[in-house]
Amino acid sequence: MKATITGDFDTRRDAELVVERVVQEFGIPRSDVFVEPAGSANSAGTRSAGADAKTAPAPEGQQKLEGALKMSVDFHGDDPQGIIAAMSSAGAKNVRTK
Repeated sequence: MKATITGDFDTRRDAELVVERVVQEFGIPRSDVFVEPAGSANSAGTRSAGADAKTAPAPEGQQKLEGALKMSVDFHGDDPQGIIAAMSSAGAKNVRTK
């Protein structure tokens, strides 16, 4: 079964943790996993976490956190439920398969 599994994350940290999990636990090649802004803004998420929380604040009038991050996995297996569950348990919103 070939599918793309997608979910939206509030923090880059949460998305990156799921990237590592699907690569290590489910054997998905890193080249089949993508993290990018969910919208047109260049964003690190909607909430700071991990290393993002430790950086200096953005200059006045500029926002660092402008939108959610979209993680997608190109899946070539029999059962995508493990990846869907991993994304959901890490806080992904709007998890979908197409």
